[in-house]
Amino acid sequence: MTQHYNHEKYWKMHNEVINSNSKKNILVRYFYLFRVKRSDAFNNASFGTDIDKGAYFKTPPILPHHLNGIIVSPYAKIGKNVTIFQQVTIGQAKDNKAAVIGDNVMIGAGVKIIGNIKIGNNVKIGAGCIVCEDVPDNATVVMNKPRIIIRKC
Repeated sequence: MTQHYNHEKYWKMHNEVINSNSKKNILVRYFYLFRVKRSDAFNNASFGTDIDKGAYFKTPPILPHHLNGIIVSPYAKIGKNVTIFQQVTIGQAKDNKAAVIGDNVMIGAGVKIIGNIKIGNNVKIGAGCIVCEDVPDNATVVMNKPRIIIRKC
């Protein structure tokens, strides 16, 4: 079922569409938008996935299980080298603000990140966690009610 999703091509086109300073011809950008939306529509129908156009990624995320059930708010800001496993939701608060996720973060399967919070750099969030408060750099979050464990470097 993942034949319609090519990771490299999808993220290259996605970045050209959302980049207001893109040097690409407007017709090429519209074509890219069409391809991205077509891929999104297929993936929404088959995988239950919704990565909104406004979501900002510094680099394309690492998706070990492809787009399986990943939902990202259009207001989310996600750093470099972020690994997102299946069934992850990055939701927004009532005021249309969503999480800011740092660099080198690993988000485990089934994690729910809710609200206007900050996830630091080099953070690991274990499977099934519900994160609704800020997480400092170099921490690990475990359990369904977040319990933050500070890692000393």
